[in-house]
Amino acid sequence: MQIHTRILLGLFCVLIAIWLVAPTLVLIPMSFNANKSLAFPPTGFSWQWYENFLTNPDWSSSFMASLKVASLVAVTATILGTLAAFGLDRMKSAALGGVIRALLITPMVVPGVVLAIGIYAVYLDAKLVGTLLGFVLAHTVLAVPFVIIAVSASLEVFDKRLETAAASFGADRLTTFRTVTLPLILPGVLSGVLFAFVTSFDEIIVALFITDPYLKTLPVRIFSSITRDADPTVAAVGTILFLATSLIIAGGLLLGARRKH
Repeated sequence: MQIHTRILLGLFCVLIAIWLVAPTLVLIPMSFNANKSLAFPPTGFSWQWYENFLTNPDWSSSFMASLKVASLVAVTATILGTLAAFGLDRMKSAALGGVIRALLITPMVVPGVVLAIGIYAVYLDAKLVGTLLGFVLAHTVLAVPFVIIAVSASLEVFDKRLETAAASFGADRLTTFRTVTLPLILPGVLSGVLFAFVTSFDEIIVALFITDPYLKTLPVRIFSSITRDADPTVAAVGTILFLATSLIIAGGLLLGARRKH
């Protein structure tokens, strides 16, 4: 009976996975369409849309802009999120820590358009609309909660007695953190880096509000293209992003699995 139940549960999970991934997988054959239109099923086979992505300066500049912003956000959000998670873990008041934690992860639950409107209103006065600094600050706000969650999970299973042992041998707090704490929570930190990078690289709602003609991230370029002429290049870009994001997230999950062992 148990074997049949497990088989049924496994089949149910597979069906759910197919249902979730199927809309994205449709992009892959569409990206090889020989016609100059988004159509499914595609007609013919061509690499021209991948070639257009690699050679068109508009697409390449947007890709580099997204890569630059996401890299800066990954570093900034990881530093801030790790320090925040460490501070929350060492707070004496559990109630106060819970309130602060809830405030820090607010960007995850607030509707993106509401957050975008608020950021846009502030950026207009601060003259940060369309600037690299503006994108990095806005995306860092969105990415920090993911880092906090990832690092906090590592700190939950961290044995604090190891820090006490290091201190008993004369190590100061900075040395203890650098040589004992950080190496043991490193899988959580690296997971935070990956999720922060993906959060920034794929973000579009806030980016649409603060973009300008001189700095367009790749998701904004995709949105502009699909609303203007439905260029099949967007299918090629979507396929590349899907594969790259899947690999990054898989890496994060593997790091998380290592933490549990």
